Amino acid sequence: MNENVTIKDIANLANTSKTTVSAYLSGQYKKMSAETKSRIEKVIAETHYEPNIAARMLNSKSSHLIGVIIADITNEFSNQLIKGIDAQMKDDNYKMILANHNYDSKKEADLFDEMNKMGVDGFIIQPTQKFLKTRDKYNKKPTVFIDSQIRIDSDKWVKSNNYEAVLDAMEEMIKSGYEEFLMITADPSVLSTRMERSKGFYDAMEIHDMPYDDYIVDEKITSDEISEFLSKNIHLDKKTLIFAPNCWLLPILYRSMQNYRSLIPNNIGIVGFDNREWADFAYPTVTTIVQPSQDEGKAAYRILIDEIENRGIEAPNQILKCTLNLNESTNLK
Repeated sequence: MNENVTIKDIANLANTSKTTVSAYLSGQYKKMSAETKSRIEKVIAETHYEPNIAARMLNSKSSHLIGVIIADITNEFSNQLIKGIDAQMKDDNYKMILANHNYDSKKEADLFDEMNKMGVDGFIIQPTQKFLKTRDKYNKKPTVFIDSQIRIDSDKWVKSNNYEAVLDAMEEMIKSGYEEFLMITADPSVLSTRMERSKGFYDAMEIHDMPYDDYIVDEKITSDEISEFLSKNIHLDKKTLIFAPNCWLLPILYRSMQNYRSLIPNNIGIVGFDNREWADFAYPTVTTIVQPSQDEGKAAYRILIDEIENRGIEAPNQILKCTLNLNESTNLK
Protein backbone atom coordinates (compact mmCIF):
# COMPACT_ATOMS: atom_id res chain seq x y z
CA MET A 1 0.00 0.00 0.00
CA ASN A 2 1.27 3.48 -0.92
CA GLU A 3 0.07 5.73 1.92
CA ASN A 4 1.43 8.90 0.27
CA VAL A 5 -0.87 8.71 -2.76
CA THR A 6 -4.21 10.50 -2.37
CA ILE A 7 -7.45 10.54 -4.36
CA LYS A 8 -6.40 13.96 -5.65
CA ASP A 9 -3.16 12.44 -6.99
CA ILE A 10 -5.09 9.65 -8.73
CA ALA A 11 -7.46 12.20 -10.26
CA ASN A 12 -4.58 14.34 -11.58
CA LEU A 13 -2.70 11.38 -13.02
CA ALA A 14 -5.87 9.96 -14.63
CA ASN A 15 -6.87 13.40 -15.96
CA THR A 16 -10.25 13.32 -14.24
CA SER A 17 -11.97 14.71 -11.12
CA LYS A 18 -11.81 13.59 -7.48
CA THR A 19 -15.57 12.98 -7.66
CA THR A 20 -15.09 10.54 -10.54
CA VAL A 21 -12.32 8.69 -8.70
CA SER A 22 -14.52 8.45 -5.60
CA ALA A 23 -17.34 7.08 -7.74
CA TYR A 24 -14.94 4.50 -9.18
CA LEU A 25 -13.80 3.44 -5.71
CA SER A 26 -17.45 3.02 -4.67
CA GLY A 27 -18.18 0.82 -7.66
CA GLN A 28 -20.41 3.40 -9.35
CA TYR A 29 -19.46 2.96 -12.99
CA LYS A 30 -22.78 3.60 -14.74
CA LYS A 31 -22.11 7.25 -15.58
CA MET A 32 -18.44 6.68 -16.32
CA SER A 33 -16.99 6.04 -19.76
CA ALA A 34 -15.00 2.87 -20.35
CA GLU A 35 -11.99 5.02 -21.22
CA THR A 36 -12.13 6.94 -17.91
CA LYS A 37 -12.58 3.75 -15.95
CA SER A 38 -9.59 2.21 -17.72
CA ARG A 39 -7.38 5.26 -16.99
CA ILE A 40 -8.25 5.18 -13.28
CA GLU A 41 -7.60 1.44 -13.08
CA LYS A 42 -4.21 1.88 -14.73
CA VAL A 43 -3.13 4.71 -12.43
CA ILE A 44 -4.24 2.82 -9.30
CA ALA A 45 -2.29 -0.25 -10.42
CA GLU A 46 0.83 1.78 -11.22
CA THR A 47 0.77 3.72 -7.93
CA HIS A 48 -0.27 0.74 -5.77
CA TYR A 49 -2.95 2.95 -4.28
CA GLU A 50 -5.31 1.45 -1.70
CA PRO A 51 -8.23 3.51 -0.40
CA ASN A 52 -8.58 4.31 3.28
CA ILE A 53 -11.82 2.47 4.08
CA ALA A 54 -12.44 4.32 7.35
CA ALA A 55 -12.10 7.69 5.65
CA ARG A 56 -14.41 6.65 2.82
CA MET A 57 -17.04 5.58 5.33
CA LEU A 58 -16.90 8.96 7.06
CA ASN A 59 -17.41 10.75 3.74
CA SER A 60 -20.13 8.48 2.43
CA LYS A 61 -23.72 7.71 3.37
CA SER A 62 -22.96 4.06 2.67
CA SER A 63 -20.24 1.87 4.18
CA HIS A 64 -20.82 -0.94 1.66
CA LEU A 65 -20.55 -3.31 4.62
CA ILE A 66 -23.18 -5.87 5.55
CA GLY A 67 -23.33 -7.62 8.91
CA VAL A 68 -23.94 -11.38 8.85
CA ILE A 69 -24.76 -13.01 12.20
CA ILE A 70 -25.07 -16.80 12.14
CA ALA A 71 -26.18 -19.21 14.88
CA ASP A 72 -23.36 -21.77 14.59
CA ILE A 73 -20.61 -21.11 12.11
CA THR A 74 -19.09 -24.58 12.59
CA ASN A 75 -21.89 -26.59 10.95
CA GLU A 76 -22.25 -27.40 7.27
CA PHE A 77 -25.52 -25.53 6.88
CA SER A 78 -23.96 -22.25 8.04
CA ASN A 79 -20.91 -22.79 5.83
CA GLN A 80 -23.15 -23.23 2.80
CA LEU A 81 -25.21 -20.14 3.71
CA ILE A 82 -22.06 -18.04 3.85
CA LYS A 83 -20.81 -19.51 0.56
CA GLY A 84 -24.12 -18.51 -1.03
CA ILE A 85 -23.89 -14.94 0.29
CA ASP A 86 -20.27 -14.67 -0.85
CA ALA A 87 -21.03 -16.08 -4.30
CA GLN A 88 -23.88 -13.60 -4.82
CA MET A 89 -21.89 -10.59 -3.66
CA LYS A 90 -18.71 -11.33 -5.63
CA ASP A 91 -19.51 -8.87 -8.43
CA ASP A 92 -20.72 -6.12 -6.08
CA ASN A 93 -18.78 -3.61 -4.06
CA TYR A 94 -20.09 -4.86 -0.69
CA LYS A 95 -18.05 -6.62 1.97
CA MET A 96 -19.21 -9.00 4.68
CA ILE A 97 -18.59 -8.78 8.42
CA LEU A 98 -19.28 -12.23 9.84
CA ALA A 99 -20.04 -13.27 13.43
CA ASN A 100 -21.46 -16.23 15.34
CA HIS A 101 -23.90 -15.97 18.29
CA ASN A 102 -23.94 -19.69 19.17
CA TYR A 103 -27.63 -19.52 20.21
CA ASP A 104 -26.76 -17.01 22.94
CA SER A 105 -29.32 -14.17 22.78
CA LYS A 106 -27.13 -11.77 24.81
CA LYS A 107 -24.16 -12.33 22.51
CA GLU A 108 -26.50 -11.91 19.55
CA ALA A 109 -27.67 -8.52 20.90
CA ASP A 110 -24.08 -7.40 21.57
CA LEU A 111 -22.97 -8.35 18.04
CA PHE A 112 -25.92 -6.49 16.54
CA ASP A 113 -25.06 -3.42 18.61
CA GLU A 114 -21.37 -3.54 17.64
CA MET A 115 -22.11 -3.91 13.94
CA ASN A 116 -24.57 -1.00 14.12
CA LYS A 117 -21.79 1.15 15.60
CA MET A 118 -19.45 0.03 12.81
CA GLY A 119 -21.90 1.54 10.33
CA VAL A 120 -22.99 -1.52 8.36
CA ASP A 121 -25.60 -0.80 5.70
CA GLY A 122 -27.76 -3.78 6.66
CA PHE A 123 -27.92 -7.23 8.23
CA ILE A 124 -28.45 -10.87 7.36
CA ILE A 125 -29.26 -12.67 10.62
CA GLN A 126 -30.15 -16.20 11.70
CA PRO A 127 -32.06 -15.02 14.78
CA THR A 128 -32.89 -16.58 18.13
CA GLN A 129 -36.47 -16.23 19.32
CA LYS A 130 -35.40 -13.47 21.74
CA PHE A 131 -34.02 -11.24 19.01
CA LEU A 132 -37.25 -9.27 18.51
CA LYS A 133 -36.57 -6.96 21.48
CA THR A 134 -33.05 -6.29 20.21
CA ARG A 135 -34.29 -5.64 16.68
CA ASP A 136 -36.88 -3.08 17.80
CA LYS A 137 -34.41 -1.31 20.11
CA TYR A 138 -32.25 0.10 17.32
CA ASN A 139 -32.73 2.17 14.19
CA LYS A 140 -34.27 -0.19 11.68
CA LYS A 141 -31.50 -0.75 9.21
CA PRO A 142 -32.42 -3.13 6.38
CA THR A 143 -32.44 -6.64 7.83
CA VAL A 144 -33.13 -10.03 6.29
CA PHE A 145 -33.70 -13.04 8.51
CA ILE A 146 -32.32 -16.28 7.19
CA ASP A 147 -33.39 -19.83 8.06
CA SER A 148 -35.46 -18.62 11.07
CA GLN A 149 -37.98 -15.85 11.39
CA ILE A 150 -39.40 -13.87 14.32
CA ARG A 151 -42.60 -12.50 12.87
CA ILE A 152 -44.18 -12.56 9.45
CA ASP A 153 -46.00 -9.23 9.03
CA SER A 154 -43.25 -6.71 8.39
CA ASP A 155 -39.93 -8.54 8.28
CA LYS A 156 -38.02 -9.82 5.29
CA TRP A 157 -36.83 -13.41 5.39
CA VAL A 158 -35.65 -16.49 3.50
CA LYS A 159 -36.20 -20.00 4.80
CA SER A 160 -36.70 -23.61 3.82
CA ASN A 161 -40.06 -25.41 3.91
CA ASN A 162 -38.98 -27.17 7.11
CA TYR A 163 -42.42 -28.17 8.33
CA GLU A 164 -43.60 -29.63 5.01
CA ALA A 165 -40.24 -31.33 4.39
CA VAL A 166 -40.31 -33.15 7.74
CA LEU A 167 -44.01 -34.02 7.46
CA ASP A 168 -43.48 -35.48 3.97
CA ALA A 169 -40.31 -37.37 5.01
CA MET A 170 -42.00 -38.97 8.03
CA GLU A 171 -44.99 -39.97 5.91
CA GLU A 172 -42.57 -41.56 3.44
CA MET A 173 -41.00 -43.53 6.29
CA ILE A 174 -44.42 -44.65 7.54
CA LYS A 175 -45.34 -45.86 4.04
CA SER A 176 -42.05 -47.74 3.77
CA GLY A 177 -42.90 -49.80 6.86
CA TYR A 178 -41.42 -48.25 10.01
CA GLU A 179 -43.68 -48.84 13.00
CA GLU A 180 -42.25 -46.74 15.84
CA PHE A 181 -40.53 -43.35 15.78
CA LEU A 182 -37.99 -41.56 17.95
CA MET A 183 -36.97 -37.91 17.54
CA ILE A 184 -33.74 -36.70 19.16
CA THR A 185 -33.65 -32.91 18.91
CA ALA A 186 -32.06 -29.77 20.30
CA ASP A 187 -34.41 -27.47 22.23
CA PRO A 188 -37.12 -26.49 19.69
CA SER A 189 -37.99 -23.23 21.50
CA VAL A 190 -34.67 -21.55 20.59
CA LEU A 191 -35.24 -21.19 16.83
CA SER A 192 -38.38 -21.07 14.72
CA THR A 193 -36.70 -23.59 12.36
CA ARG A 194 -36.53 -26.15 15.14
CA MET A 195 -40.16 -25.48 16.06
CA GLU A 196 -41.26 -26.11 12.47
CA ARG A 197 -39.30 -29.35 12.18
CA SER A 198 -40.59 -30.66 15.50
CA LYS A 199 -44.16 -29.79 14.59
CA GLY A 200 -43.77 -31.56 11.25
CA PHE A 201 -42.68 -34.69 13.13
CA TYR A 202 -45.42 -34.52 15.77
CA ASP A 203 -48.16 -33.82 13.22
CA ALA A 204 -47.09 -36.76 11.03
CA MET A 205 -47.24 -39.05 14.08
CA GLU A 206 -50.66 -37.81 15.13
CA ILE A 207 -52.17 -37.84 11.63
CA HIS A 208 -51.16 -41.48 11.18
CA ASP A 209 -51.61 -42.51 14.83
CA MET A 210 -48.02 -43.77 15.13
CA PRO A 211 -46.29 -44.52 18.45
CA TYR A 212 -43.39 -42.15 19.10
CA ASP A 213 -41.11 -40.68 21.74
CA ASP A 214 -38.75 -37.69 21.80
CA TYR A 215 -35.53 -36.74 23.56
CA ILE A 216 -34.65 -33.03 23.85
CA VAL A 217 -30.92 -32.48 24.24
CA ASP A 218 -28.46 -29.58 24.49
CA GLU A 219 -25.29 -28.91 22.53
CA LYS A 220 -23.20 -30.76 25.12
CA ILE A 221 -24.94 -34.10 24.55
CA THR A 222 -22.60 -37.08 24.15
CA SER A 223 -22.94 -40.22 22.07
CA ASP A 224 -22.89 -42.27 25.31
CA GLU A 225 -25.93 -40.38 26.62
CA ILE A 226 -27.79 -40.99 23.37
CA SER A 227 -26.79 -44.68 23.48
CA GLU A 228 -28.36 -44.93 26.92
CA PHE A 229 -31.59 -43.36 25.66
CA LEU A 230 -31.68 -45.71 22.68
CA SER A 231 -31.10 -48.79 24.82
CA LYS A 232 -34.21 -47.93 26.83
CA ASN A 233 -36.44 -46.91 23.93
CA ILE A 234 -35.67 -49.13 20.95
CA HIS A 235 -37.91 -52.20 20.76
CA LEU A 236 -36.22 -54.70 18.50
CA ASP A 237 -39.51 -56.44 17.74
CA LYS A 238 -40.63 -53.25 15.95
CA LYS A 239 -39.16 -51.42 12.99
CA THR A 240 -38.00 -48.13 14.55
CA LEU A 241 -37.15 -44.88 12.73
CA ILE A 242 -34.86 -42.39 14.50
CA PHE A 243 -35.04 -38.77 13.35
CA ALA A 244 -32.34 -36.17 14.14
CA PRO A 245 -33.54 -32.76 12.87
CA ASN A 246 -30.29 -30.83 13.64
CA CYS A 247 -27.31 -31.18 11.32
CA TRP A 248 -24.74 -31.06 14.16
CA LEU A 249 -26.62 -33.80 16.03
CA LEU A 250 -26.69 -36.42 13.28
CA PRO A 251 -22.98 -37.46 13.55
CA ILE A 252 -23.31 -37.77 17.34
CA LEU A 253 -26.36 -39.98 16.91
CA TYR A 254 -24.55 -42.09 14.32
CA ARG A 255 -21.57 -42.65 16.65
CA SER A 256 -23.95 -43.68 19.44
CA MET A 257 -25.34 -46.46 17.25
CA GLN A 258 -22.20 -48.56 16.95
CA ASN A 259 -23.89 -51.56 18.55
CA TYR A 260 -26.89 -51.24 16.22
CA ARG A 261 -25.18 -50.88 12.82
CA SER A 262 -26.05 -54.43 11.76
CA LEU A 263 -29.74 -53.64 12.39
CA ILE A 264 -29.79 -50.72 9.93
CA PRO A 265 -32.11 -50.36 8.00
CA ASN A 266 -34.36 -53.39 8.52
CA ASN A 267 -34.86 -52.98 12.26
CA ILE A 268 -33.66 -49.40 12.75
CA GLY A 269 -33.80 -46.53 10.26
CA ILE A 270 -32.12 -43.13 10.49
CA VAL A 271 -33.14 -39.80 8.96
CA GLY A 272 -31.09 -36.63 9.54
CA PHE A 273 -30.85 -33.07 8.26
CA ASP A 274 -28.17 -31.85 5.83
CA ASN A 275 -24.62 -33.26 6.26
CA ARG A 276 -25.01 -34.66 2.75
CA GLU A 277 -21.29 -35.01 2.03
CA TRP A 278 -20.74 -36.89 5.28
CA ALA A 279 -23.99 -38.88 5.06
CA ASP A 280 -23.22 -40.09 1.53
CA PHE A 281 -19.87 -41.56 2.66
CA ALA A 282 -20.93 -43.10 5.98
CA TYR A 283 -21.47 -46.85 6.12
CA PRO A 284 -24.30 -47.48 5.82
CA THR A 285 -25.08 -44.21 4.06
CA VAL A 286 -27.65 -42.01 5.79
CA THR A 287 -30.94 -40.62 4.50
CA THR A 288 -31.15 -36.84 5.02
CA ILE A 289 -33.46 -33.94 4.37
CA VAL A 290 -31.31 -31.47 2.45
CA GLN A 291 -31.84 -27.73 2.56
CA PRO A 292 -30.95 -25.50 -0.42
CA SER A 293 -28.47 -23.68 1.86
CA GLN A 294 -26.43 -21.81 -0.74
CA ASP A 295 -29.59 -20.70 -2.53
CA GLU A 296 -30.91 -19.35 0.79
CA GLY A 297 -27.72 -17.32 1.24
CA LYS A 298 -27.93 -15.96 -2.30
CA ALA A 299 -31.60 -15.03 -1.92
CA ALA A 300 -31.03 -13.30 1.45
CA TYR A 301 -28.25 -11.19 -0.03
CA ARG A 302 -30.36 -10.21 -3.06
CA ILE A 303 -33.27 -9.18 -0.82
CA LEU A 304 -30.99 -7.14 1.44
CA ILE A 305 -29.29 -5.24 -1.40
CA ASP A 306 -32.70 -4.76 -3.03
CA GLU A 307 -33.84 -2.91 0.10
CA ILE A 308 -30.59 -1.02 0.68
CA GLU A 309 -30.57 0.29 -2.88
CA ASN A 310 -34.38 0.64 -3.24
CA ARG A 311 -34.52 -1.53 -6.35
CA GLY A 312 -37.96 -3.07 -5.70
CA ILE A 313 -37.16 -6.27 -7.60
CA GLU A 314 -37.02 -9.10 -5.07
CA ALA A 315 -39.92 -10.74 -3.23
CA PRO A 316 -39.37 -9.83 0.45
CA ASN A 317 -40.27 -13.30 1.79
CA GLN A 318 -39.09 -16.49 0.12
CA ILE A 319 -39.56 -20.16 1.01
CA LEU A 320 -37.24 -22.63 -0.75
CA LYS A 321 -37.91 -26.37 -0.99
CA CYS A 322 -35.87 -29.06 0.73
CA THR A 323 -35.24 -32.44 -0.90
CA LEU A 324 -35.19 -35.92 0.61
CA ASN A 325 -31.91 -37.67 -0.16
CA LEU A 326 -32.77 -41.36 0.27
CA ASN A 327 -29.88 -43.59 1.31
CA GLU A 328 -29.17 -47.03 2.81
CA SER A 329 -30.25 -46.11 6.36
CA THR A 330 -33.93 -46.27 5.35
CA ASN A 331 -33.78 -48.78 2.49
CA LEU A 332 -36.16 -51.36 3.98
CA LYS A 333 -36.23 -54.67 2.16
